[in-house]
Amino acid sequence: MDKGEIIPIVLFLCITFGITYAVRLLVTARLRVKMLQVCSSKELVESVVHGDAHRDQMSALRWGILTLMEAVGFGIIQAMGWNEINPGVVAMLLGAFGLGSLLFFMLARRFS
Repeated sequence: MDKGEIIPIVLFLCITFGITYAVRLLVTARLRVKMLQVCSSKELVESVVHGDAHRDQMSALRWGILTLMEAVGFGIIQAMGWNEINPGVVAMLLGAFGLGSLLFFMLARRFS
């Protein structure tokens, strides 16, 4: 593929994901406003807000661990001097992703 073909595709994907994320934020904000208008229970509102904050923290922890483990996998590949994609390189990256997922699972159970 030529750079002239890749740039419009990437631009389209960025715009699409940006619009999707903006719509998600608007729907979530509208849902919270409606919930505050309808619900008279302060405890329920605090519970929902606390649950959302906890979910966001766990999501950040998950992606942080997965990114870190993938960086470790790429570092090992670089240190071993592997220059081409082969089954060993793919296995290293998948193993790093799997280890990151297991590490997140253990930490999430501890924090929950």
